[in-house]
Amino acid sequence: MEKTYREDDEIQIDLMELLFALRRRIWLIILAFAIGGIGAGLYSKVILTPTYTSTAMVYVLSKETTLTSLADLQIGSQLTKDYQVVVTSRPVLEEVIENQGLETEYRDLRNQIEIGNPTDTRILSISVTDTEPVRAAEIVNEVARTSSEYIGEIMEMVPPKIIEEGVVPEYPTSPNTRRNAMIGALIGALLICGLVTLEVVLNDTIRSEEDVER
Repeated sequence: MEKTYREDDEIQIDLMELLFALRRRIWLIILAFAIGGIGAGLYSKVILTPTYTSTAMVYVLSKETTLTSLADLQIGSQLTKDYQVVVTSRPVLEEVIENQGLETEYRDLRNQIEIGNPTDTRILSISVTDTEPVRAAEIVNEVARTSSEYIGEIMEMVPPKIIEEGVVPEYPTSPNTRRNAMIGALIGALLICGLVTLEVVLNDTIRSEEDVER
């Protein structure tokens, strides 16, 4: 409560004291910044397993489908939502697992798949993330082919067209070593700044006549 009722000039003195304390320990802050960045970077590079993402694109409406009215457009939007569900359905993924000879459960494979629908389009983007770049591309292409055939059979309509097959990614999508290193460096520096601030706030040592008056 005492600090709450301090005058403005006394608050400025406290801020100056804090700044001087941080300045005296600038070497420690820099050291923590470096250690935090190097530690987080090494952890991301050595410990974490890199993952790769490959993406295929499917066009929902083929040339046999005409869009001549608002109702047709609404049907197209609804079909896009239906396809999003079908792509990750059990029959489709179990067939993908069988065709690719994968040693995984369909639920685990579903967790590797992300479906996207760019705004105002009839296009589905199918992305697969895996620890092996080649396998990621093979799986996403198999998912696109299998789901397209399945939709044609079950819904008795022209199957959606694959407009872009997935390619083997050259670089991992995760972890982001540079970003993690920067976050680790900032956390290290902020930790030291917090400790220095706590030390200044809790320091009730009498060092001047003003401290005696307070």
